[in-house]
Amino acid sequence: MNKFIHSARRRSPSIRSDETVNYKNISLLRRFVSEQGKIVSRRMNRLSSKQQRMVATSIKRARILALLPFLNTDN
Repeated sequence: MNKFIHSARRRSPSIRSDETVNYKNISLLRRFVSEQGKIVSRRMNRLSSKQQRMVATSIKRARILALLPFLNTDN
């Protein structure tokens, strides 16, 4: 018998097919920003490289247009 049995639980993708990665979609972008205001890494997001690049550029555009803050100063 194998002592280490891994469950075959499949995680749902963090970006659904009906969601568009756009700088205007603030509710989607907030999921990929940490509490400190940093862009969360690709491993933690469970995104592909292409999706992570699109998310990062969208977050940066939203920050420049003041839709998202650069820093989270809530203490």
